[in-house]
Amino acid sequence: MAVHFVSIEPARDWAASTTVPLFGALTGTHLTALLNDPLPELVWIWQLDRAARTCRFTARRGEYTVDLPMDPMHGTVGVAPANLEARSALVPDAFGGNMDTPEMRAGVTCYLGVNVPGALLSLGDGHARQGEGETCGVAVETAMDTVIAVDLIKGRPCPWPRLESDTHIMSAGSARPLEDAFRIAQHDMVTWIAAEHGLDPLDAYQLVTQAVESPLANVCDTNYTSIAKMPKRYLPGASAGGGAMDGGHARMLELAGSYRAGR
Repeated sequence: MAVHFVSIEPARDWAASTTVPLFGALTGTHLTALLNDPLPELVWIWQLDRAARTCRFTARRGEYTVDLPMDPMHGTVGVAPANLEARSALVPDAFGGNMDTPEMRAGVTCYLGVNVPGALLSLGDGHARQGEGETCGVAVETAMDTVIAVDLIKGRPCPWPRLESDTHIMSAGSARPLEDAFRIAQHDMVTWIAAEHGLDPLDAYQLVTQAVESPLANVCDTNYTSIAKMPKRYLPGASAGGGAMDGGHARMLELAGSYRAGR
């Protein structure tokens, strides 16, 4: 299925972030037990200027403030997992879930494999912005007013979450350790390009190796998430202009345009 984010806009003029004891990339957790004390729970309130499109950081222990660009996104987008599993909303995996990638912004289409009747799509975890990796485990969290368009694409397997923007196709791999998440994303990108563009898998492997970008999504959740991000301008054939997954992204852009025109 294809989920296109028509718009993602903060529903209020403030957001919150925090450090959480035994959670985050730079602290001991229940899986990495250390003798030092857990980090304290501290809360930062961020002021959002929706007109200026900024998020204001204010230091808790000092006088420093700085405005960062607003970049609204959804940390969690997913469907029901396969094999009748019930999974925590904190977990990213093959079904999507809490991937926490800043790439999940307005104008992007997310492709997810359907595992149960009705798919049971869910989304949440609104972030006014987030750095790659979500290092402390918490982004600039706020409520969102979100508009999505959903379409069903039949006969196109999607083993791992895939994203498409106007300029890139992306694969998301989630696992621990981090190198396995990286391998999943890169492998899916190679096999996706080979299937979509008629390249030999080893030719696709070489092309991806030399052209791919590999931003981290999260290194704090139950599984880590790595992104393989490939510029479409380097891909062969007419589909490089937006024809991946049977042209799903192009169709969703048309739907989004119709929605805006009808408002």
